[in-house]
Amino acid sequence: MKRFLVFVAVLAAAAACSGAATTSSAGGAARQPAPAQSGGTQPGQTGQPSTINGQPGGADANLGTQVPALQGPPVIRQAQLGVSVASGAFDSKLGQVRAIVESEGGFIAGTDAQTNPSTADTQIRTGVINFMVPAAKFDATIDELTKVGKVQSEHITGTDVSAQYVDLRARLANAQAQHDAMLALLAKAQNINDIIAVQNQIGQITGQIEQLKGQIKYLDDNTSFSAVTVTLTEAGAPAKAASSDSWGLLTAVNDAAHNFMTTINYAIVILGALGPFAILAGLGYLVCRRRRLLLPRRA
Repeated sequence: MKRFLVFVAVLAAAAACSGAATTSSAGGAARQPAPAQSGGTQPGQTGQPSTINGQPGGADANLGTQVPALQGPPVIRQAQLGVSVASGAFDSKLGQVRAIVESEGGFIAGTDAQTNPSTADTQIRTGVINFMVPAAKFDATIDELTKVGKVQSEHITGTDVSAQYVDLRARLANAQAQHDAMLALLAKAQNINDIIAVQNQIGQITGQIEQLKGQIKYLDDNTSFSAVTVTLTEAGAPAKAASSDSWGLLTAVNDAAHNFMTTINYAIVILGALGPFAILAGLGYLVCRRRRLLLPRRA
């Protein structure tokens, strides 16, 4: 039994070292710049259907899911657009954005619309729409959104995840090879201790496999669909036309009332400043007068 356990430990250590070496070599290969090509196919576009674990373009036997054939390096693309629409057209433009998303095969993840007071008589509508569209329809969607209103800002980013794909798939293949080896050892186990030891190793490897599958699926989802955020802002209401006052009477009355109130304000300020001095002067006068009245009586 001791020999069997030692053999299991050696096999697990060897598989782990092999996985680290495979990951290191895969990561190094992914970091090397691809040679420039003139004409012909681009890197990742060999002219043949892409193969994943020996299967052309589609089902991945390891993942058990349908993986789309990649037309070039996998890239996660995102866009943020700020669009200004005419005053009073916010609702119709919001509906137009929703129609564009639906027509391009996407789905809306969230919408946040609110009303911001501009003046006492006008209010400005604003809204943020978050949605996902197929990566193949990303450029067409951006082109349609620019027709909704006046584009005030546009920010598009792209993240190449080719190196992560290579690394994750290499680690997944190694973990599955290790899993198969442990299953073979489990079939040869002769006693309970050996079976428990091998099953523990299989449980740990199975957890690693599921984690790697989840990371690969996350990359698949984010490279198959692109995230777009559109901020709609309703333009402010036009300024009201000034009332006609050809004689200037209303302007004169307004100015006179304004000057009258200004004078009153200044008078109140002056009285407030001189008030303490007036009170002190009054008290001094009363004291002096009383002393004058008392002096003849004492004489």
